[in-house]
Amino acid sequence: MIVNLALMLTLLLVIGFAAQWLAWRVKLPAILFLLLAGILLGPVSGLVEPDKLLGKWLFPAVSLAVALILFEGSMTLRFHELRGIGRAVRGLVSYGAVTALLMLAAAAHWIAGLDWPIAFLFGALGCVTGPTVIVPMLRTLRPDAKIANTLRWEGIVIDPLGALFAVLVFEAIVSREQGHSLGVFAATIGSGVVIGVVGAIVLAFLLRRHLIPEYLQNFGTMAAVLGAFSASNAITHESGLLAVTIMGIVIGNRRDVHIDHIMDFKEDLSTLLVSMLFVILAARLKWPLPDGMLLGGALVFLAAQFVVRPVSTWLATLGSTLNWRQRALIAWVAPRGIVAAAVSALFALRLEELKVPGAEGLVPLVFSLIIGTVILQSATSRQFARWLRVAEPEPDGVLVFGADPVARAVAAALAAADFRVLVVDDDWDGIRAARMQGLETFFGSPTSQHADHHMDLTGIGRLLAMSTRRELNSLAVVHYRQEFGRERVYRLRNLAPEERHDRRNFAGNLLAPALFGEDMTHARFAEMMSEGWRIKSTKLTETFDWPHFVEQYGSGSVLLFGIGERGVLRVVSSKRELDPKPGWTVIVLVPPRQDEEEAGT
Repeated sequence: MIVNLALMLTLLLVIGFAAQWLAWRVKLPAILFLLLAGILLGPVSGLVEPDKLLGKWLFPAVSLAVALILFEGSMTLRFHELRGIGRAVRGLVSYGAVTALLMLAAAAHWIAGLDWPIAFLFGALGCVTGPTVIVPMLRTLRPDAKIANTLRWEGIVIDPLGALFAVLVFEAIVSREQGHSLGVFAATIGSGVVIGVVGAIVLAFLLRRHLIPEYLQNFGTMAAVLGAFSASNAITHESGLLAVTIMGIVIGNRRDVHIDHIMDFKEDLSTLLVSMLFVILAARLKWPLPDGMLLGGALVFLAAQFVVRPVSTWLATLGSTLNWRQRALIAWVAPRGIVAAAVSALFALRLEELKVPGAEGLVPLVFSLIIGTVILQSATSRQFARWLRVAEPEPDGVLVFGADPVARAVAAALAAADFRVLVVDDDWDGIRAARMQGLETFFGSPTSQHADHHMDLTGIGRLLAMSTRRELNSLAVVHYRQEFGRERVYRLRNLAPEERHDRRNFAGNLLAPALFGEDMTHARFAEMMSEGWRIKSTKLTETFDWPHFVEQYGSGSVLLFGIGERGVLRVVSSKRELDPKPGWTVIVLVPPRQDEEEAGT
């Protein structure tokens, strides 16, 4: 049994990884492939039976995993960001979400036949989207900036708020089923809130005073979260999820605590937990489904897609700056994600233990909604956006990885040429300097899950990896060549050709072409700038063409970019030399002597 369990868990781990990798390759939400894999392993083939596999450990394991997922998600909610998200987003995450909840509950009750308590729980879970499903869809959808920002911020904000609301509805159902009074329900909520706040304050104190060494902070945070979850459940049953959700929100809004490294760890841990958890939960589905659930799930999905989302979006965006075309696309795009799947499965386990009528129908309805919205919207949203004429053209903006003086100078030159430029780095001093120059920035690692969820890549179609860290440049190139295409990622060399001796450097040549030619390195570029070389942008004409430019500014001038007459950006690299034509704008690194002569004339 131990060997079988070990082999089965290893198989589930491998399948989870394969599903995540496939999702990355095809740019679709991973939850779709995870759920489909679980359905194939469970109800279709019968290879995996989670209840027999894990036995009495199933509920505790799922509970702890969901607690960590909710904590990680709730840490992303920043109250100060709610003030700047716009009227449309505020409407979507407040009265728009409440409208969706009530309409979904009505559909679940009248169409699928769920009792009202379970129907309201389904509504609370079904109104939640989330960045894990929205962001991959936006990459292929490529709507205009207003739509992209609205959908992205809706997913970020409603994810923890929806989880909190679902937990409250669940607490009400459990209290009612166990015959508890309103006072017991209030005590349960109060216990969860108090323990969550106290746990966050204690953890923040330990982190702020450096009483936990840095290498143990991730471990300590996980132990504190699970400790708060278990303690809250021990004091008042079913309050643990509320405690960890509150704990995450409080920690995430403490400005005196540095949590970026904790966020990175929790993101990696959540990816692992989600990959295993969803395969196991989907494998628990019974086939055939409970009477009426297959047809009911399909009809509820259609109601959610064609009635609930359009109505709630129309109400939420009244009076906003969005036009009808933008509102129509937002009304079409609302895939459901991790919170709905994970929390519904956990709640279903507990409600089935309590023998709550209709509890067996919760997971099939939620999974039907998830699979239906992801498949339909992924397949049709891009075409719908084009038909509405709200899709962005081919992205020509530039993502610059690096915030040192060299990267900032290149980014500023491109921004001055009216390209959207986003400077990203985890060096705070460099990012602050870039902001002082008026450049758009993102603080953090460009390859982290946090960046995937929060970094706005609307209109961005190229990567210039220009940081001083060679390994991170290579990692960024690998990460974004799938996003932008192999021919649209570049890296500035950190080593000169004569310094490259090992296989890693040879492999670097295969990752992406070298920016500005084989011989240009970051150190050489920085040295030239320190000697007074400057980046100059000039429009070529018939009377002042490229040979005239070279004659005036010197043959040592380094051509960096060319911008064609139609505004198409061309990047000089080891694989592409440019022959600028009249009508082009050239961006060139010119020697200091020429600038001084020009200043004197």
